[in-house]
Amino acid sequence: MPKICLVGAGSTVFAQNILGDVLSSQSPGSYLISLFDIDPERLKTSEIVARRICEAIGQSSVRIEANLDRREALRGSDFVILMMQVGGYKPATVTDFEVPKKYGLRQTIADTLGIGGIFRGLRTIPVLEAICRDMQDVCPQALLMQYVNPMAINCWAIKEFAPDIRTVGLCHSVQHTAAHLAVCLGEDVADINYLSAGINHVAFFLKYEKVHSDGRREDLYPRLKALANEGASPADDRVRFDVLKRLGHFVTESSEHFSEYTSWYIKEGRNDLIDRLNIPLDEYIRRCEVQIGEWHALRRELEGERPIEVCRSNEYAAGIIHAAVTGAPALIYGNVPNNGLIENLPDDCIVEVPCHVDRNGIQPVRIGRIPSQLSAVMNLSVSVQRLTVEAALTKSRDRIYQAALLDPHASAELSPDQIWSLVDDLIDAHGDLLPEYH
Repeated sequence: MPKICLVGAGSTVFAQNILGDVLSSQSPGSYLISLFDIDPERLKTSEIVARRICEAIGQSSVRIEANLDRREALRGSDFVILMMQVGGYKPATVTDFEVPKKYGLRQTIADTLGIGGIFRGLRTIPVLEAICRDMQDVCPQALLMQYVNPMAINCWAIKEFAPDIRTVGLCHSVQHTAAHLAVCLGEDVADINYLSAGINHVAFFLKYEKVHSDGRREDLYPRLKALANEGASPADDRVRFDVLKRLGHFVTESSEHFSEYTSWYIKEGRNDLIDRLNIPLDEYIRRCEVQIGEWHALRRELEGERPIEVCRSNEYAAGIIHAAVTGAPALIYGNVPNNGLIENLPDDCIVEVPCHVDRNGIQPVRIGRIPSQLSAVMNLSVSVQRLTVEAALTKSRDRIYQAALLDPHASAELSPDQIWSLVDDLIDAHGDLLPEYH
């Protein structure tokens, strides 16, 4: 009986999506679902959700366990799925937004790059290291599926301190954007063939084409570029269509995410630019409030007898588990060490590329060279990622300063002295969520 452990299972809404995918898949046999969280109330809610899903789909052979002891939850696992948010919405995420705002530095999501992404990585990496130590002891052969942001920073750190752990970083930006572009063009995503490559949240479609019923392939980039040039792009996606005009390729992550990864779009005193491109400042704060509301609503629903709705998402975890258990091949986009997969990115960075999956695990596809303007934009992020990982692993305060100094958004808005002061203030504000830095 394969054992699947969800770490951070108190993220109930996301856990519901993953469990709905896994438990309603066509994989034969039974599963042991092991749920772990540090919050007993949230853990209990997720346990009820898991049991209700089993009832809804008539799955009686699945065992559900909930555990506040992480090592016991992990013990003997075949698959481990990480979905936690270290420090939570309050105080950590609020701190990531409010302290930089005092310096005039505004953010949209702050979970991947920028000053918010740096500090989310710094407080998450020590927890990842402890989880990997537990896995090395109690489930050394398990496949670790890493969903936690900042994705590339976290996966890079795991590569450094636990190179023996089988792992892949998973995101939904590629498949979501592929479907989104099909809608923009009035096409069925089932008819679309695409190839994407890069780093997480800064990957680009190298190919986006329609496969006609007679087998003919039509490049859809001319139609996408026409939308951009005619100003006909969706109101909530103006940044990415502007990037398409500048770089010639469409980026896989959303406009609200990408707007804070460069020095181009969010500028103090330029509300005209922010308004024209419809950039939603403080967006993640609003999303967190909505998600908290959804969790409370779900908990109230579970107090009654109404059956839970089981929906399938387009997350990759269930497909990976199905492929690994049955041997039926699958194709995903995963975050893995580069090692030459993309020739004009550093070998030691984490890249997001197509990967084949079967009983042999995750097998990345070599891409070769990508357009130089795309690798140049990616390298803006890679330098910050590298220094953040070094800061976390060496406990060097200087590396935190230097990561922030090289961040495109922070360095465009703040002076070096301001960046140093901002880093100090964030370290102080995070308190015990961070280790001591020398």
